[in-house]
Amino acid sequence: MPAYSPDKTVILIVDDDIAAIRFLSNILKDLGSVLFATNGRDGIEMAKLHHPHLILLDIQMSEMGGFDVCRYLKNDFDTRDCAVMFATASVSTEIEIACLDAGAVDFVTKPFNPPLVRARVRTHLRLQHDAQILEHQSKEDFLTGLYNRRYFEQLVENEFKRGQRQKTSLGLALIDIDFFKNYNGAYGHPAGDAALKQVANAIKNATKRPGETVVRWGGEEFAVLLPFLDNSELEQYGAMLCEEIRCLQITHDHSKCSQWVTVSIGLALIIPSETNSIKYLVDQADLALYKAKDSGRNQVVLGV
Repeated sequence: MPAYSPDKTVILIVDDDIAAIRFLSNILKDLGSVLFATNGRDGIEMAKLHHPHLILLDIQMSEMGGFDVCRYLKNDFDTRDCAVMFATASVSTEIEIACLDAGAVDFVTKPFNPPLVRARVRTHLRLQHDAQILEHQSKEDFLTGLYNRRYFEQLVENEFKRGQRQKTSLGLALIDIDFFKNYNGAYGHPAGDAALKQVANAIKNATKRPGETVVRWGGEEFAVLLPFLDNSELEQYGAMLCEEIRCLQITHDHSKCSQWVTVSIGLALIIPSETNSIKYLVDQADLALYKAKDSGRNQVVLGV
């Protein structure tokens, strides 16, 4: 497990007291890159942009209070994993409970005690580091290093809701390696695993636009979530991907459609709304994949 590294750690201070920001920045500067915002709304935007490991958040701010900021952060997909530590001048059991109920991991009191602040911040940075490693491992397919299907199910729900709000498209590609059981039977499972890794890397390297996510769907199948495309761009992506896999030139003498390892791809695209669903998107891509395989494989089919 990699050690906690200050060079890769981001701390965000949100406080409308400039003196408090300067004081905290000075005592924490060697624990990570320290950013700051002077009001709650700017703090939220900074958190979305920089994904800090720890946010030191003042409870009493004039425009938007710390409790409201924390609740917003914890309800937003992009920031809910950021650890929040409150700074408060008021110490009582009620305040402590309110801090924890809002989603904070801890709090520090004003006036600040530098050794105590540093100790608490350092502890929570280490805990956050360890939690992120475990979270990453829970999302990852152990063989290919891609995201797994469990994570896809979390991600697609968020993208579907985003598409509903913004009236933007959401595309899906389901990818199946052609005659892969024949490949494993002829060359053995170690060779099959090596081929899976090569195909996974090719798909990942070809899928780089913001929001595009590649997952191992299961077995020899992969899925790619593709927001913000139209039908023409989606088809271009599928054709490009087929060509990228063919260009790997992984020998497959037991394929019935090529001398190389190839893929069949089913595509589907929707504008998320109340009249469709994630299941509908997946079903349409799956049906298109079936048509691609039934029509000879090594090709792309766009669903209705």
